[in-house]
Formats: sequence, structure tokens, C-alpha cells
Amino acid sequence: QVQLVESGGGLVHAGGSLRLSCVASGSISIKKMTWYRRPPGKQRELVAAITSDDSTTYADSVKGRFTISRDNDRNAVYLQMNKLKPEDTAVYYCNVAFIRGGAYYGSAPWGQGTPVTVSS
Repeated sequence: QVQLVESGGGLVHAGGSLRLSCVASGSISIKKMTWYRRPPGKQRELVAAITSDDSTTYADSVKGRFTISRDNDRNAVYLQMNKLKPEDTAVYYCNVAFIRGGAYYGSAPWGQGTPVTVSS
């Protein structure tokens, strides 16, 4: 069973920064790592993704402010969030697409997420 553990969230003033981390446990070969967020009262949305060849994708709302990176040795993905805005307030989750035992899996069970609150 793959487990995802997110950390690094907190309360920050607008304009501040936070760095989120996510580690995926298990003997897997990760192909893609993605950050999502669920703002209060809204559906989960994609924030940023990074593939095994370091190709990145960002939501328009975070381009130029957020940076996704990964550490293959640790099965970890990071999200550096700068110039935070109140509208970035959400619970942030990561997920992975991976290969295990020769089979491809598009996602893993969701973790608990890490909450981010940006005050104005």
C-alpha cells in the first residue's frame, strides 16, 4: 500500500512563503507527482505537477509564484510557495502516478493533506 504524507502547511500573512513536502512510501517507481488543493467550500483542484523527466505544469493562478520540485531518492515532492495570497488558503494534497510490480497506477490513496491559511 502506498502512503502519502504531506507536511509544511501553516498560517502565513499575505506575501509570505511556505514550503510544502510530500513523501510517498513503498517500493515504487514514481512517474509523476502532483500537488492539489481544496479551498474551503470548493472542489479539489490541480496546483502543479512534475514528471519523471522533470517536466512541470502549473495552474494559471500560481504560475510565477509556486515552484514544484522532486527528490527521486526520497520519493518526495516539494512545493515552494511565494507571494502567497488569501485565495491560496486551502488544504494541500499530493498524489503520484507510479509503477509497482510491473503494473502502472494512476494514483495512490489520498493522504491527510496539510492546511495552508493565508491571512490578509
